[in-house]
Amino acid sequence: MKCRHCGTELRVQFLDLGSAPASNAYLSAEQLRAPEAWFPLRLVVCEDCWLVQTEDYVGREALFSDEYAYFSSYSTSWLQHARSYVDAMIARFGLNATSCVAEVAANDGYLLQHVQAAGIPCYGIEPTASTARAARQKGLDIVEEFFGQALAHTLATANRSADLIVANNVLAHVPNINDFVAGFSRLLKPAGVATFEFPSLLNMVRHNQFDLAYHEHFSYLSLTTVERIFTLHGLHVFDVEDIPTQGGSLRVYAQRGDAGRASREPRVEAVLRREAESGMFSRDFYNGFQAQAEQVKDDLLSFLLKAKRDRKIVAAYGAAAKGNTLLNFAGVRPDLLSYVADKNPAKQGHFLPGSRIPVVPVAALRARPPDYLVILPWNIAGEVIEQNADLAAQQTRFVTAIPRLEVT
Repeated sequence: MKCRHCGTELRVQFLDLGSAPASNAYLSAEQLRAPEAWFPLRLVVCEDCWLVQTEDYVGREALFSDEYAYFSSYSTSWLQHARSYVDAMIARFGLNATSCVAEVAANDGYLLQHVQAAGIPCYGIEPTASTARAARQKGLDIVEEFFGQALAHTLATANRSADLIVANNVLAHVPNINDFVAGFSRLLKPAGVATFEFPSLLNMVRHNQFDLAYHEHFSYLSLTTVERIFTLHGLHVFDVEDIPTQGGSLRVYAQRGDAGRASREPRVEAVLRREAESGMFSRDFYNGFQAQAEQVKDDLLSFLLKAKRDRKIVAAYGAAAKGNTLLNFAGVRPDLLSYVADKNPAKQGHFLPGSRIPVVPVAALRARPPDYLVILPWNIAGEVIEQNADLAAQQTRFVTAIPRLEVT
C-alpha cells in the first residue's frame, strides 16, 4: 500500500486490531440472520510525510451509506461546542448577513442551525441521506454530495463561494485527502477562512485512545502533516487551537495561500515544536501502542468475566463507533454485556455491528438498573454520569476502559 498523500510505500505498522465490520453499520433483526462483512483494521505510518492511515479495504460509499446512523445532535456537550464555535467565529471574522458560511459534513444541522439563527446565509454539504434529511427538516439548505475539487468548482461557479468553511471531524474521514483539501482552496473567497477540527494524533498516542481507530477514520493527523498537505494544495495555516473535544483535538485555521490576509499566530510554531519534541516523527514513537491497546482489552475482559461469575448485570451507554472498535477488538458479546442504551432513535432497536449487542432506549436503564454501566464514548463520560446520577443512587457503578479501566 502507498501513502494516501505522498505515494510513499508504507512499511511501518502502528496498530493491528484484527478485523471488524464498519463501526456504524448497525444491524436490524433481519440482518442478524445474514452474513456480516468484516474487514482488517490496521493502521500504518508513512515515514516520508508521517501521515498515519488505515490500510485500504473498504470504500467511502460503503461506510457513509444512505442509512448512516451517526447524528451529531444527541450529545448535549457537542451541541454546546457547536454553539460556542459559531459565536466565536462570528465575533472573530465579523460574519453578518452579507457573508456566506458553508459546512462540509454538516450532518444533521447541529452547527448550521446556529449560523442560520444568527441571520447569516449558509448551506451544508452532507453525502449521507439520513442526516441530510434531518438537516433539511431544520430548514437548512443541504447539498447531498461528497466534497472534493469537482463539487467545489461547481459551487464556486454557481456563486456559492464562502467566507467561512467549517470542517469539523471530517478531515480524518476522507480517503482522498489531496482532492478533499484542494476543494477548499477552490471554494473559499479570496479573503475567506476555513477551519478544521480533528483528534490529535499526539493525544491519541499519549492517552492510549486506540479506539479512535476504525474504518471511517482513514487518517490520524498531526499539525505538521496537515500543514504539509495544506501547503501543497494552496492553503496557508495561520492559527491553531488545542480544544478538549474527542479526548483532545486541534482546531486549525487556514486561508488561501494566494490571497489570505491573516497573520500567522505564534501558537502555530508552538504546536509544531511540541510535535517535533515528542519524537512523533520517528518509528520509536509508535512502537509501544499495540501493547497498550492489548492491556486495555485484557483488563476489560477480566472485569466482564468476573462480573458474569458474580451474576452482575453489565450494560453500556452510547452506541458509539469508538465503542464498537473496543468491543470487537476484545471479542465482547451479549453474554458479557447485556445491552447498550443510546438516545438516538436511528440506532434503537438495532444491534451493534460485530458484537451484535442490542441497542435500546435510555429508559431501559431505569426499568432495570444495571450493576455496572460501561460508558463507551469516554470523551463525554462526565456528561453521561451527570445525566444518569439517579442510577448511582441505586448502586449502579460507572465504568470506562480508555485510557485504562476505571470503576467509579
